[in-house]
Amino acid sequence: MLALMALVAAPLATGPAWASDTWPSRPIRLVVASSAGSGTDLFARVIAERLGKRLGQTVVVDNKPGATGIIGVDAVAKAAPDGYTLLFTYAASIVINHTLQPKLPYDALRDLAPVAQVGEGGNFLVVTPDFPARNLREFVAAVKARPDAYDYGSWGIGSGGHLTMEALKMQAGLRMRHVPYKAVGQVLNDLQGGMIKVAFVDTSSSLPLIRSGKIRALAISGSRRGAVSPEVPTMREQGYPFDTNSWYGLFAPAGTPAPIVKRLNAEINGMLGDPQIRERFALMNMANPPAKTSEAFAATIREDIKVWGEIIRANGVTVD
Repeated sequence: MLALMALVAAPLATGPAWASDTWPSRPIRLVVASSAGSGTDLFARVIAERLGKRLGQTVVVDNKPGATGIIGVDAVAKAAPDGYTLLFTYAASIVINHTLQPKLPYDALRDLAPVAQVGEGGNFLVVTPDFPARNLREFVAAVKARPDAYDYGSWGIGSGGHLTMEALKMQAGLRMRHVPYKAVGQVLNDLQGGMIKVAFVDTSSSLPLIRSGKIRALAISGSRRGAVSPEVPTMREQGYPFDTNSWYGLFAPAGTPAPIVKRLNAEINGMLGDPQIRERFALMNMANPPAKTSEAFAATIREDIKVWGEIIRANGVTVD
């Protein structure tokens, strides 16, 4: 309970009086806990470009992928709380790792200050063009007809894709092996090469391959269809509910002065209210939820930890 209280209180911590007057006076490093070209990276670069213009300083993207976001998150959790090192990451790297990973080198609830939520949506269940299914019900039938015949890929043990498939396996009584990758790009490469036939991937970086017919999207997790992929129905619409939405978020090291956190939140929310940015995000298949304060974003994280924790326990998922 104390840790969760700290999650909300962290952005309110007082810092040096000079912080709001002189910050930023030099470039800001935006650590991205995913590889270049991933969905997280695509959104991070839009944020970095526009945030830099609004702050009058360069925001430099620093990709630190690996270990389902742990490497990138750790770098920021241990950084100086001065507003010059920030984190852009995806929901699972914060909420799922907190529940699933027993020996993290940091405590995200204690060591990070939530700043702003960016976007909301799901992930695609995709297959190769030769897979004998064109929707989720046909997919379930095909996999049940050949138990243990298919492997599926995701961007790591404990990723949103991994847990969503494990939940589907339990609902439908499927038997499939999980093949964890370090990055979505590797998953997409192996799908194209036929090394795997099934995967969960993000709904942004996969779009070119789906549109070109190199992979086929059967379903999207989360509560709504994608903005530019309305032809792909949700899992719930096809009889297998999975309504938990993913998001991206901006974080700072805990102890970052409150005026800096407040300004960053205002700048991000102002940016997300720009019609051009909203349109750009929609083209990248991401919906924009209502603007949230840093405290409201912290509350979203607490709720997601509860929801994903229940999914993990119900499906017996471990990191082993």
